[in-house]
Amino acid sequence: MTETALIALDWGTSSARAYRVDGHGAVIDERSAALGVQQVRDGAFGAALAALLGDWSTIDAPRIGCGMIGSRQGWIEAPYLACPADLDALASAIAWAPERALAIVPGVICRGDDGIPDVMRGEETQILGALGAGQRRALAVLPGTHSKWASFEDGRILDFATYMTGELHAVLLGHSILGRMAQAPGAAGDAPGAAFDRGLARGLGSGGLAHDIFGARTLALAGELASGDVADWLSGLLIGREIRDARTWAAHRRCDAGPVTVIGSDALTARYARALAQAGIAAERAPAGAAVRGLWAIASQAGLLSAGRTRS
Repeated sequence: MTETALIALDWGTSSARAYRVDGHGAVIDERSAALGVQQVRDGAFGAALAALLGDWSTIDAPRIGCGMIGSRQGWIEAPYLACPADLDALASAIAWAPERALAIVPGVICRGDDGIPDVMRGEETQILGALGAGQRRALAVLPGTHSKWASFEDGRILDFATYMTGELHAVLLGHSILGRMAQAPGAAGDAPGAAFDRGLARGLGSGGLAHDIFGARTLALAGELASGDVADWLSGLLIGREIRDARTWAAHRRCDAGPVTVIGSDALTARYARALAQAGIAAERAPAGAAVRGLWAIASQAGLLSAGRTRS
């Protein structure tokens, strides 16, 4: 059997995913469960970890996790490191769950030009896993509930900005009048269509977001947007406005010269790749498994891989 060198966990808000990793950093096996921090009751994170790992619990290998497990709502609050943050800083600031059951990667914090703080948890690990310590200069986007745009240079996360695009889309469809105009959206993996492109063009334009959003209602009322296309149109609008604003943010930091690296799931990266192309911005998708590669790099830098391990 293959030797397990590390058990890596990407533990988020709604779900948790665990990976069994060999001595070369390659994934041997993986498993997931709906055991995100919002689903764990009364702080029973130890029991949740045991349920997620199952028979892996007997493997004598170090364990490391990133994401919301290190938040104030998680198992233990790991610190936020100020930008610029690199591999060594993250490895040096690892926090430990009770009885050293899990090493937890810290988050990262920065402040915008207006002095307002911005934070990330989990994305810092994905960025390091996708771009590596040798990357010279890069601009990355991590689509999601809270999309992150990050500038990266010489192995350091220099700065980043968050856009609540995914959550805003869900809130508008689930809790506003716009949702009454829309049929239930298709599966997340559905390819975007013409309605997405129409919303995207509006989002990339010069309008104001609060006004433009209302177009989802008026277009449907006028019979110019089918109810089954409202969710897709709104997705295009919000992603387009995110890209418009993020492009300005990146230009101010002079990190917009090269292609944007898109890090994330296939469904979302496909939408963002399409949107970036329509905006005239070159993009490249990062290989899958960024979180695992980042966790492996951090564990190695922290000296965790010298811990005992067994065959399984």
